[in-house]
Amino acid sequence: MTIEDAKRQFLEYTEIERGRAVKTIENYDRYLSRYFAQMGIKTTADISEPNIREFRLWLNRQKGASGSMKRRTQNYYMIALRAFLKFLRKRGIDCLSPERIELAKLPERQIDLLTENELDRLFMAPEDALKKEKDAHKRRNLLRDRAILELFFSTGLRIAELCALNSDIDLSRDELSVRGKGEKVRVVFLSPAAKRAVSEYLKVRDDMEEALFVDGRPTKPHRITPRDIQRHLKGYAARAGITHKVTPHVLRHAFATDLLANGADIRSVQQMLGHASITTTQIYTHVTDARLREIHQKYHSRRG
Repeated sequence: MTIEDAKRQFLEYTEIERGRAVKTIENYDRYLSRYFAQMGIKTTADISEPNIREFRLWLNRQKGASGSMKRRTQNYYMIALRAFLKFLRKRGIDCLSPERIELAKLPERQIDLLTENELDRLFMAPEDALKKEKDAHKRRNLLRDRAILELFFSTGLRIAELCALNSDIDLSRDELSVRGKGEKVRVVFLSPAAKRAVSEYLKVRDDMEEALFVDGRPTKPHRITPRDIQRHLKGYAARAGITHKVTPHVLRHAFATDLLANGADIRSVQQMLGHASITTTQIYTHVTDARLREIHQKYHSRRG
């Protein structure tokens, strides 16, 4: 079997049977194609430990935005290749064992966080603008943005999950089912503030678009895009006087750390975030570690 035929079958399997997002398929295609081209891979039998090692050296010497290519990015290539080899083994095709490919060790991930004061100022930015705005169309957009902020912080949704929500949301309930990565469905929970903000936004909607959140066009609005939300959020952060980067994922971090800081267990937070592995959620354990340190300092007996 040619390598291109094998790759095509793998990508189709990953999309249809594994239910991976189109963006994931595109990334796998790009990572594998780059390896095949650079190492001259023509058939599945050509994949070997020596040429994978050579490819990793080549990747490490590629220039990125800040020097060499980041190790996390290099690992993405290896993750795609391991998935490809697992697929080949599953189909009974003799090839290199995927277990032979190890990922590079990464430094502990640092997450961007907002202080409580910054979070308050961010949420007040559309609120303050609403008090001054008289134009109905602009008020609708401000109500939309306030609802988006409240919903992010209440649910911990990923940006794509929030953009995919439809306006038939049942606000009489305190929970909502969402379809996340890998087509997995999970339940997220709505705070009273989030329900109130969404309800006030929907009351001023006069369009027939099925999306819960629409863009700022005065006529024929369309479903809001991740880029739209990122742009609006950047503007509100600037109005709030927050100098570091604020993204929808930073609000997801705020959601998780707020839960942990108030006593939630990490397994519950994992479920609410929709993480497939507890390892991903453990980037937030610095919050619980800080809480333990405070308890130790407060209650542990000291000599002298």
